[in-house]
Amino acid sequence: MAERGLEPSPAAVAALPPEVRAQLAELELELSEGDITQKGYEKKRSKLLSPYSPQTQETDSTVQKDRNQTPAPTTAQTSAPSKYHRTRSGGARDERYRSDIHTEAVQAALAKHKEQKMALPMPTKRRSTFVQSPADACTPPDTSSASEDEGSLRRQAALSAALQQSLQNAESWINRSIQGSSTSSSASSTLSHGEVKGTSGSLADVFASTRIENVSAPPDVTATTSSSASSLRPANIDLPPSGIVKGMHKGSNRSSLMDTADGVPVNSRVSTKIQQLLNTLKRPKRPPLKEFFVDDSEEIVEVPQPDPNQPKPEGRQVTPVKGEPLGVICNWPPALESALQRWGSTQAKCPCLTGLDVTGKPVYTLTYGKLWSRSLKLAYTLLNKLGTRNEPVLKPGDRVALVYPNNDPVMFMVAFYGCLLAEVIPVPIEVPLTRKDAGGQQIGFLLGSCGIALALTSEICLKGLPKTQNGEIVQFKGWPRLKWVVTDSKYLSKPPKDWQPHISPAGTEPAYIEYKTSKEGSVMGVTVSRLAMLSHCQALSQACSYSEGETVVNVLDFKKDAGLWHGMFANVMNKMHTISVPYSVMKTCPLSWVQRVHAHKAKVALVKCRDLHWAMMAHRDQRDVSLSSLRMLIVTDGANPWSVSSCDAFLSLFQSHGLKPEAICPCATSAEAMTVAIRRPGVPGAPLPGRAILSMNGLSYGVIRVNTEDKNSALTVQDVGHVMPGGMMCIVKPDGLPQLCRTDEIGEICVSSRTGGMMYFGLAGVTKNTFEVIPVTSSGSPVGDVPFIRSGLLGFVGPGSLVFVVGKMDGLLTVSGRRHNADDIVATGLAVESIKTVYRGRIAVFSVSVFYDERIVVVAEQRPDASEEDSFQWMSRVLQAIDSIHQVGVYCLALVPANTLPKTPLGGIHISQTKQLFLEGSLHPCNILMCPHTCVTNLPKPRQKQPGVGPASVMVGNLVAGKRIAQAAGRDLGQAEENDLVRKHQFLAEVLQWRAQATPDHVLFVLLNAKGTTVCTASCLQLHKRAERIAAMLSDKGHLNAGDNVVLLYPPGIELIAAFYGCLYAGCIPVTVRPPHAQNLAATLPTVRMIVDVSKAACILTTQTLVRLLKSREAAAAVDVKTWPTLIDTDDLPRKRLPQLYKPPTPEMLAYLDFSVSTTGMLTGVKMSHAAVNALCRAVKLQCELYSSRQIAICLDPYCGLGFALWCLCSVYSGHQSVLIPPVELENNVFLWLATVNQYKIRDTFCSYSVMELCTRGLGNQVEVLKTRGINLSCIRTCVVVAEERPRIALQQSFSKLFKDIGLSPRAVSTTFGSRVNVAICLQGTSGPDPTTVYVDLKSLRHDRVRLVERGAPQSLLLSESGKILPGVKVVIVNPETKGPVGDSHLGEIWVNSPHTASGYYTIYDSETLQADHFNTRLSFGDAAQTLWARTGYLGFVRRTELTAATGERHDALYVVGALDETLELRGLRYHPIDIETSVSRVHRSIAECAVFTWTNLLVVVVELCGSEQEALDLVPLVTNVVLEEHYLIVGVVVVVDPGVVPINSRGEKQRMHLRDSFLADQLDPIYVAYNM
Repeated sequence: MAERGLEPSPAAVAALPPEVRAQLAELELELSEGDITQKGYEKKRSKLLSPYSPQTQETDSTVQKDRNQTPAPTTAQTSAPSKYHRTRSGGARDERYRSDIHTEAVQAALAKHKEQKMALPMPTKRRSTFVQSPADACTPPDTSSASEDEGSLRRQAALSAALQQSLQNAESWINRSIQGSSTSSSASSTLSHGEVKGTSGSLADVFASTRIENVSAPPDVTATTSSSASSLRPANIDLPPSGIVKGMHKGSNRSSLMDTADGVPVNSRVSTKIQQLLNTLKRPKRPPLKEFFVDDSEEIVEVPQPDPNQPKPEGRQVTPVKGEPLGVICNWPPALESALQRWGSTQAKCPCLTGLDVTGKPVYTLTYGKLWSRSLKLAYTLLNKLGTRNEPVLKPGDRVALVYPNNDPVMFMVAFYGCLLAEVIPVPIEVPLTRKDAGGQQIGFLLGSCGIALALTSEICLKGLPKTQNGEIVQFKGWPRLKWVVTDSKYLSKPPKDWQPHISPAGTEPAYIEYKTSKEGSVMGVTVSRLAMLSHCQALSQACSYSEGETVVNVLDFKKDAGLWHGMFANVMNKMHTISVPYSVMKTCPLSWVQRVHAHKAKVALVKCRDLHWAMMAHRDQRDVSLSSLRMLIVTDGANPWSVSSCDAFLSLFQSHGLKPEAICPCATSAEAMTVAIRRPGVPGAPLPGRAILSMNGLSYGVIRVNTEDKNSALTVQDVGHVMPGGMMCIVKPDGLPQLCRTDEIGEICVSSRTGGMMYFGLAGVTKNTFEVIPVTSSGSPVGDVPFIRSGLLGFVGPGSLVFVVGKMDGLLTVSGRRHNADDIVATGLAVESIKTVYRGRIAVFSVSVFYDERIVVVAEQRPDASEEDSFQWMSRVLQAIDSIHQVGVYCLALVPANTLPKTPLGGIHISQTKQLFLEGSLHPCNILMCPHTCVTNLPKPRQKQPGVGPASVMVGNLVAGKRIAQAAGRDLGQAEENDLVRKHQFLAEVLQWRAQATPDHVLFVLLNAKGTTVCTASCLQLHKRAERIAAMLSDKGHLNAGDNVVLLYPPGIELIAAFYGCLYAGCIPVTVRPPHAQNLAATLPTVRMIVDVSKAACILTTQTLVRLLKSREAAAAVDVKTWPTLIDTDDLPRKRLPQLYKPPTPEMLAYLDFSVSTTGMLTGVKMSHAAVNALCRAVKLQCELYSSRQIAICLDPYCGLGFALWCLCSVYSGHQSVLIPPVELENNVFLWLATVNQYKIRDTFCSYSVMELCTRGLGNQVEVLKTRGINLSCIRTCVVVAEERPRIALQQSFSKLFKDIGLSPRAVSTTFGSRVNVAICLQGTSGPDPTTVYVDLKSLRHDRVRLVERGAPQSLLLSESGKILPGVKVVIVNPETKGPVGDSHLGEIWVNSPHTASGYYTIYDSETLQADHFNTRLSFGDAAQTLWARTGYLGFVRRTELTAATGERHDALYVVGALDETLELRGLRYHPIDIETSVSRVHRSIAECAVFTWTNLLVVVVELCGSEQEALDLVPLVTNVVLEEHYLIVGVVVVVDPGVVPINSRGEKQRMHLRDSFLADQLDPIYVAYNM
């Protein structure tokens, strides 16, 4: 039956033969248990029903009409072979949340959403990432197969009617509950619920198209990644996108990028998803929030204003409710130990406790006599046989740990009473299974704080503990050192006849400590006094009317809570017989407790909802059990509001087995207050107590409202009976002062009686707030002087003083001032059809604090056979359901692989540990969906741009405020005395000729290879001679004229320098270009081709090897190789020289072109005149004090900017020797640069950030090796990083710190600043004050303001000066919009005026306006001299310091903040990508690198993952959180990629625009792409 629309009607099912019905029931059970997939289920089912199909089809139409009313098909009573003995996959929280009404509500809520036809973009996942899904996950899901509406009994009336019906209907009831969850068709589980048949809605179509691409061959990624498998990023690739050349207007380049991303139409897969995301985000959010509060008096964050329509409590103030008085029975013992002594000596043969074996059969019964004698032996042994007589190990009042497994109640009971008799304080804990148990460390903290040095355990348990190699018990994480004592009888000493334990009447001294895990995961010990233990037993005995000789079946954990109080204390008090059913038996035989009740005619059973549910699932195994003996079925998690449906279902099924309706007694307990309330066993035939049907919306505001308007969001709650005998109860506000609530208000239940705990051991502060609460009235006056204990339960006292509990403080999620209960959200999640996707019992809900509010996170375990679509469907529908029913958004929904959530000892989920894993990024989800856009409604309002203040007013304002205009200048070039010979040469070519004559043998250049050996040197004469030959070759072979452009394509070396001077000698204009990477031509060759085309080069000078490469077949695949200009190789030069060397007519003539790819992916060429070259060399010479006797080491790329000038120009001008180290060589030998500096004892060295990073990473753990090699860096006076960006202080500092041990002075490291219009604006140089640093406020920076703050201020950013301004350079800070100057310490664009500024862009477009705007622009106001300024395109500020400059005046420091082109305009604010990237990089150890860019107002974050791929999805919430917290931005898309994918140019700068194009063209081959909702 592929079409499951054809469901057989109940009549048709009833007509089927009994054996077929039994098989059907069996199948349904298998499906609900997860033993069979949905597909397999359908296949087998249709096979079973095929012989009877004619009947089925006839009834089809009626089914559609009657579906709402009919009970589910009844199953025959024949006993089918059972499969229950398989371990349950469920966990402890299995079916507590089952509620058909709620399921129905969820269906209705989801149906509402179907009108909206919303399509969420599904995340993109690389196939290899999650091996979990089998191959068949690729097959499209069978969307038409509807799963039957199993559990929808409609409306409250239908439910109560069904409860009253006979067994037949009860049977059907349970069948439904077995089926797991109920949902309408799974076709509706495509998000846009269209018609039920077929695939519906737009999303499915999107999926269909993306699916195919997912499975197809991976996209070609060579465009951005090096094809070599190494994870090293190709360090030196300049990647401009096709055809973007500076010369277009600044604004226009962006928009043209958007229309076609790298030539790819934008409607590719990625863009479709982004479009979907944008459409989704356009949907209206939660109601708009009004009021603001000012955060840090700087940033405005929205704070939710109370909704004027929200319900408010109207009742009168509650008064404390008293329980009935505790009866005084004359023969009640004065202490619990006395009761044991009495029964042990007078009724020695009476059974006290029976333990079961693995199969559920009774294996051992402890009599009162045995319990008494063994406890005595243990007490005697503890006090007298450990240690020596003079130094006993234990003294009365010491604490000991009790470590017994859950299947050994007998040993535990002996140990517990043995401790009581010895007057030592037992602390029962769970058996540690591994070194890293969930929550184990916190248990260790409890043991340590209780001062425990001794642990009692059984021999079997001791053998099972994890051991080290030499057989000792491992030291558990966080635990104190323990001595283990085995308490088996054979190891105990018999006390002498005259020894008697000391049993005093119960007082306030501690009796035992029960551990309790708080919401945050910390474990605290609740200390219970002997008096409280006794009084509590008395109150329980009275409330439950316990009498001697009754039998109690206990399914609970006997070490704590109700299992301990009823099964270990009250039974001894009343000489009852407890049968303990351990969890392990329940897992294999879920019906065992019912069988025990039947076999022993037990009067009382202690269970949880889980046990009720398991018994219902397995009840067909046993027809003939009778529960008629039960007078009390105590449901101990009755405080969970979802217990009501379990109780009802259990009653309706087992009423026919003799269960009396009045026997069901829910109770509410907590570790601190012990039993808070319990329903007393009712009188047969009396009406059952009523239910409260509350509005969930009301509850979220803490108000009790009977639900009338919307039946979808109702919560049905049953009472937990009355206050305990002798107790008193009041309801107080959950937070703040313990003020009494009103009658229609939800609050925390507080009890006052002698029966509660007395304190948290060793925690006086927390104790006061919990155990010593004096409630106050609304006016603040205390109510009496009796202290109350906070129970941690939320609820109210209803009519007739009945107590109702609606949740726990621990499960409270307070979002935007409204309170939600984690259990309610779990219930809603489970009501969405989950059977295919997640395990029912394994869902965790908690809240994390992000951006001034709590955010809800839902984590579930995914079934291994769930397909991607199924999971995504389920997640989307859960979001919708929670949104509809609870009116709250889920911030993050994560699915993790099966069995990976941390478990509590009894199989539940360890919530706080799960939360911790989530926050530290080690949860490893296999699917994740973040919804920050819908949840985060308290972001500051976007900034509106104010009408600008005119430049004149700004200037006047600054004058009035006494602020100077922000400008600074280097010293004057003219003052400096110069070598006359150099002064009179205006051209660099002439300087070289003069040097060749004056100092022919002086070596200018030394080139090193990776081994550190000299490959080649060049003296003045050698260089001159080689340049002459190259000039001759140019005129002969190239037939070039003066003024032609020549591309120089050489690896870094002396050949490049010679070719440069050869061009000058021939009058040609050299253009240096980085050669293509032989292994990665597809990515690197187009850049070369582009520069060749844009520069209109007449010929290319290069080496033979490169000529071959440029003409190779591989090159032809990347570019058109037939149209290269003339290729001339300079390997074999003719011995020939030009008759006359060229001399330019004026110094304003062009010397060379400098081409570079900016970080925004723009290819820009600037023109450098001879005068500019001369001025640049002179400024550098003065700043660095360079003379012919000096040596410098250069480890830089020599193709553009200051790197080129230092490599090719400065040595010839100043005569110093340059030791050249190609950065490529460092990849083969990381030590090369530093070893060279040490070997040549170099004082000044220049490098790039890439080189510095390579050394920091590569030599991080090699400092000792450097020492042994004798490398010492104390010779370095300046180590300068050549850069065109904000100084990377963190990198500089880690470099300085790392090599401080080998002599590097931290003062030595500094940076330069240059831009396209002027390659060298700042350079630290040798004299002048050290670079200064300041901390600025990041939030102000976004508003284009500079606010200086102290170190350590929140949201502060450390900025460093970019070296000193070069001689001859003037700088002014200008408002980029008004072009007026700004004041000192104000942010603006840096404008520069200097003789070495470039003379303009070299471009194919003749764009005069841009030229004028960027190179020859004037201030709009306040500059009488009408200076011509060049705009650098960088934001920064000037600040006058207290230091003295070389000129004797106060020093003005220039701080660079970042490039204007790169800034992201989001929410009206200006962000610098590097700031967001810094935050993201810090967030997880596996983030190697990251880059951000925007696309249609969405922020996209790309992170490189250097860890294992299973960590990919951990990064999504962490990245989203940190950007939200620190930058007030919501991340739209998180892309996780392999290391080396973020493209980086030769200067070590990220090329974000190029990355953006690759992402939109779907060329990144990402590991995972998450689209945040």
